[in-house]
Amino acid sequence: MKKTVIAYLHTHWDREWYREFEVFRLRLLKVFDNVLNILENNKIPSFYFDGQVSALLDYLEIRPEKENLIRKFIAEKKLYIGPCYTLVDEFLTDKTVFKKNLEIGLKISKEFGCTDFIGYLADTFGHSQNIPKIFKEFGIDKCVVWRGCGDIPSEFTFNGINTVNLIRGYFMDIFSASMTIEKKAEWLKGNLDKIAEKSGNYLLLPIGADHLGVEPDITDQIEKVNSLLEDYEIKLSNPFEYFELVKANFKQFEWNDELRDNSKTFILQGSYSARLKLKQYNVKCTYLLEQADKLQKEYGEEYNSIIEYAYKLLLKNQAHDGICGCSTDLVHKENITRYEKIIQIANTIIEELRLKYNFKTPIMQSKDLLPEYKVISKHFGVENSILYDTQKIPITEDFTDIYTLKYSPAFKPQIKIEVKNGKINIAPLQKDKNTTCSGGISMEFVRFKDEGDTYNFGAVADDIGEKAEIYSFKNNILKTSFFDVQVELCEDLINFKIEWDNKLKNKLWQVKFNLKSPVTETFSEDMNTVIRREFDPNYDMRKHLPKVRGIEVKTNFAPMQRYVGAQGFGIITKGLTEYEVKEKSLLVTLLRSSGIISNPKNPSRSTPAGPPIEVAGAQQLGLNTAEFSVGFFTPENYQKYIDKLFPIYKYL
Repeated sequence: MKKTVIAYLHTHWDREWYREFEVFRLRLLKVFDNVLNILENNKIPSFYFDGQVSALLDYLEIRPEKENLIRKFIAEKKLYIGPCYTLVDEFLTDKTVFKKNLEIGLKISKEFGCTDFIGYLADTFGHSQNIPKIFKEFGIDKCVVWRGCGDIPSEFTFNGINTVNLIRGYFMDIFSASMTIEKKAEWLKGNLDKIAEKSGNYLLLPIGADHLGVEPDITDQIEKVNSLLEDYEIKLSNPFEYFELVKANFKQFEWNDELRDNSKTFILQGSYSARLKLKQYNVKCTYLLEQADKLQKEYGEEYNSIIEYAYKLLLKNQAHDGICGCSTDLVHKENITRYEKIIQIANTIIEELRLKYNFKTPIMQSKDLLPEYKVISKHFGVENSILYDTQKIPITEDFTDIYTLKYSPAFKPQIKIEVKNGKINIAPLQKDKNTTCSGGISMEFVRFKDEGDTYNFGAVADDIGEKAEIYSFKNNILKTSFFDVQVELCEDLINFKIEWDNKLKNKLWQVKFNLKSPVTETFSEDMNTVIRREFDPNYDMRKHLPKVRGIEVKTNFAPMQRYVGAQGFGIITKGLTEYEVKEKSLLVTLLRSSGIISNPKNPSRSTPAGPPIEVAGAQQLGLNTAEFSVGFFTPENYQKYIDKLFPIYKYL
């Protein structure tokens, strides 16, 4: 008896990637014109539009005359859109922004008449354990995943949500290939056999690929293929039918952790350190926009529409090939322009509210010095009380010295740093019996070769790396052979800021913290909560580099958001989003430079992950910055230390 294969037609749409947004949008017009034409002529039953609405809005901005037709197909359940605004990277967004992604995406989807939703995550680079919980908050009880699933069956429960694992991925473009029907049937049989190993009587088959239209004769091709398949019958339908047919299977396997196993699929985790400037911008914009939103809600919500506009800009930048840094230089220039717009909007809202309601903020500008505030910069300009007054315009006489001030109350140090015998030592002033780090840790800066690309760090087998020499520590400046480091002591944190002119290509720069014991577990921030990860501290990726095609080496690297810690020692960063475990050390990436989107000779990944386009901007030559703080604290009170570096944006 033949097994039924539920197939759905789709396209995965990156708004920008190896081509720029407007170039891809011109392609989108042709692809979606084609889809609507085929639907209108009843040649296909339905089309699934990638789980995000931003591409649809991009289309309608140029083709507004198609809106009624689109609404008709949605009402007839021939076109499925949403629930997200964009397909963001799950490890480089936070809970607030991901909720905004769903709020905006669902609002738009429902306005168009869509009522059926799946948390569709077919191409994100691994899956956060916190995403299903957020889906449930929004009434979404279905999820589709792929990368990072390892040896998980087709149907399972992922942190409480019925989830489908696309065993062979979403990239099924065989019906567009230039080959005979017999060859297509043979190829399909091989893939369906592998899907069947992890499935029951029903199989799910996506038909489509990146930026790909639907073949006009797709139903005829499927009919011919069915006549050649002995074990399977392909039925064109939609993923919702599949979820209904297999609903009894989901409880047979449960997974309550994150999905980052790369034994079966690439998770491309070098993207967490590619173009770190983007990650730094992203964290800054996320923080400022959240503060602006909280403030405006406290005072009447008069900025709601502009806040939503700014979140849309942020979400466009968090689309996974954007925030991951795996696109062309021109794409990322546009990302930075969007980030700058978000900063302008957020700062304007905060300052207008501050002037109107007379409260203080952690960062302020003034022509006068203020108690408990220290000067961090000075410029020649106009006071904001004039600049933001719509009944005034600044004149020459209004220009004066304006200070940028940072809130800095007096404190009693609880932590110390010293340089002795060429080593940087950090210790609490009072020992804590509850932490293995009570006697302190040492810190160093290291650098390694990188023969990889923007998707994966390319480890070199015999590379032992370079270690920065420590020259001196005077007047809060730590001088090393790599760069100078500004050091600021706070009450129970030490803040580090590095600014340097990078002239080196294809390098991985890290700050290394040497702890007392092998690092077998870490705690790091994910979606504004702390998650625990286990590690083999003795694992060395350089001894396991792949020799055959189709393998991405396992690593001891992992994504982080603002916090990572181990053994009672914690690190808070401003946009450094990757760490590594190595024996007794915890390392945080400061910069990773590479000059190609996908290197076919990447020693860490034996098959290309994208086009081999040279991207000089990903080398990040020139001025770079890195900011992080360290202290001795446990995961249970990490939020207290987050708030020190990212304070609530209001002091009464």
